[in-house]
Amino acid sequence: MTLPLSLYGLATRLAEPLAPGLLRRRAAAGREDPDRLGERLGRASRPRPAGPLVWLHGVSVGESLSLLALVEGLRARRPDLALLVTSGTRTSAELLARRLPEGVVHQYVPVDGPRAAQRFLDHWRPDLGVFAESELWPNLLQSARRRGTRLALVSARITEGTARTWRRAPASARGLLGLFDLILPQDRASAARLAELGAACGRELNLKRAGSPLPFDPAELERLRGLAGGRPVILAASTHPGEEALVAGAAEGLGALLILAPRHPERGGEIAAALRAPRRAHGQSPGPHDPIWIADTLGEMGLFFRLADLVVMGGSFPSGIGGHNPLEPARLGVPVLTGPDIANSADVYGEMLDEACALIARDGADLRRKLAGLLGQPALRRRMGEAALGYAARQGESLSAALDDLAPLLPPPSEMSAA
Repeated sequence: MTLPLSLYGLATRLAEPLAPGLLRRRAAAGREDPDRLGERLGRASRPRPAGPLVWLHGVSVGESLSLLALVEGLRARRPDLALLVTSGTRTSAELLARRLPEGVVHQYVPVDGPRAAQRFLDHWRPDLGVFAESELWPNLLQSARRRGTRLALVSARITEGTARTWRRAPASARGLLGLFDLILPQDRASAARLAELGAACGRELNLKRAGSPLPFDPAELERLRGLAGGRPVILAASTHPGEEALVAGAAEGLGALLILAPRHPERGGEIAAALRAPRRAHGQSPGPHDPIWIADTLGEMGLFFRLADLVVMGGSFPSGIGGHNPLEPARLGVPVLTGPDIANSADVYGEMLDEACALIARDGADLRRKLAGLLGQPALRRRMGEAALGYAARQGESLSAALDDLAPLLPPPSEMSAA
């Protein structure tokens, strides 16, 4: 073990007694689930299922939901496996509770203290740990490896800023990345940075490109279509502060129902007050004369995407956010518009732009022109939607290859772990 990792282990051991108090304060502020704080200290709230167990981890909403494609693939290929999914945020836990298949266990990931990691691993005894994107917790990873747990880092993403930090401790970076049996980078840039830090990378895998269409309530979809009253529907998805007013201004007077689905639903009240619009979270539906409706609930984006004729992806008009994944509407054949900041999904947007299933609007005025043009040309909208659907369907092909790569790390079906 390198000196920086040894110092990290010592520091976290000394600081770990402070973790319960810190977690209680976070719970009081609404940032932790007060009923499940024990999980954050490595104390399981569910029994371990019998048999071999695969543990999948994604820190927040995007990473943890991207694991659903792997969950589905593993269940299809190896129904004998028990599956545990961990995440670190309340919102991700709430969404996973709705989306995980029956029998798949969710827990909060423990804080990266030596004792919390030990308690977690003592209970769950995973045969394989699969981490999404950039979750490198030294105590948890090293302790798992010492117990013989195989490890994989999939859809691995590392920014230039993170790589720059790791370059200051190259031996530690090499040692930590060397704990993984398999590393599948998300894109070429991440592959190059990881290789520079000493990682042995396999094929590229972006889990956010894979996956099934989001679930929805068919009866509720029909009800909302009736309430739209024949108006076209524009959905602004995963919006951030400032974008709701921008999109509302662009859509004003176009005869459409605008649905605003903020990235953080707790902002629904302030948006509704500013735009004088009804809120889904308060049980309010759009009336025939309401131009705007606030969709501020969790787990219903599959419903809103299906209701939409056009989707404006948020996080792309203010600078510095980088936009959000456009594949969820694309999987449902809905044309996508975005603002100019698409750094987080630049490769995907580049391909979708080339295939004419997405458009970039430079600002609010340009967005208005593009919305008006698409609303006035149903045939063009339809062609864009068909192109989006075809593009999204092709993105799942890498998932099968990734499952092939993971297969050698799984325990043989005949080896059943003790309960």
